[in-house]
Amino acid sequence: MGLPVILEDGESHLLVALVESLTDERYIAMTQIGHPELVLTRRRANALGIQQPNQGDTLRFRVPSDRDLNWIAMVAGQSGLDDANQCSGLPIPTVGKPIHQIAIWLAKTVQAIPAIVCVPLNDHDMSDISALGLTTMPLDLATIALQEAGTQSQVSSAHLPLDAALAGHVHVFRPDNGGPEHYAIVIGQPDMSCPVTVRLHSACFTGDVLGSLKCDCGPQLRAAMATMASGGGGVLVYLNQEGRGIGLANKMRAYALQDAGLDTVEANHWLGFEDDQRDFRIGGQILQNMGISRVRLITNNPAKLASLAAHGIDVTERVPLKVGQTAQNAHYLSTKVLKSGHLL
Repeated sequence: MGLPVILEDGESHLLVALVESLTDERYIAMTQIGHPELVLTRRRANALGIQQPNQGDTLRFRVPSDRDLNWIAMVAGQSGLDDANQCSGLPIPTVGKPIHQIAIWLAKTVQAIPAIVCVPLNDHDMSDISALGLTTMPLDLATIALQEAGTQSQVSSAHLPLDAALAGHVHVFRPDNGGPEHYAIVIGQPDMSCPVTVRLHSACFTGDVLGSLKCDCGPQLRAAMATMASGGGGVLVYLNQEGRGIGLANKMRAYALQDAGLDTVEANHWLGFEDDQRDFRIGGQILQNMGISRVRLITNNPAKLASLAAHGIDVTERVPLKVGQTAQNAHYLSTKVLKSGHLL
């Protein structure tokens, strides 16, 4: 919901709020409780040129008292490259603790900019804090809930005739942590006793629906379905992980950064994300739920091969998918090869 929450780790309590949804009113209220800290990911810190005292997934520093929420949002990465020079002179950071890492994980889970404003509550009477009516999340339970994103349960299915195959069938899976649903589309009538032709396809609204020329996702989707239809059938696992898991809003921010001169990986890092935030274990569990343990995987991405193998799926063959190259996505595709190891 974008509301602040309290993370609890033993005797330690931390009031945390997403930078992206924080209002001036709430920020002022947080400053009245204590001195706020800004928590950034290692990727965002590197993009800002911040020297880290030690390697860590998160860094935190005290927000100068003369800075406002607009400055915090700029440092967090919500502004473009033109504002980079205004982020100089930041306070010396310290490495984040597990409680800060979980706060960033929560931000990534809801596909917000991974930056947190927090206020330690250890010196406060928690009975007064409880009167604020905020949700308190024990760190161990929050960690378990986040890890359960890969646990999927099938909730419905139905026959659906498709352009690719009249014998189509859609299965809807819902994660146990209340996250977005994912889909398994059976195309044709694949022989489940043999390695099944499978494609793990991450949702791409701009490519799959709008026909974007900036990526090769739409052509890959259609080519994979055609390959399955002509080869005896298969299963398309459609994962709702837009923009390599950062969401459509952040994907548009990344596109704007690419227009300003960054490549696709650099844009992700500027926003504070990893190269690829997707969780392919979700696809592995969906396949296991369907009784599929051996697959011919249609992919150019070695990470998908490794992830499925790590989760008990035997990938007997990689089926290349070389479609969708355009003048507009040539740099994007070359970056995937050079920086992400894609096999094009």
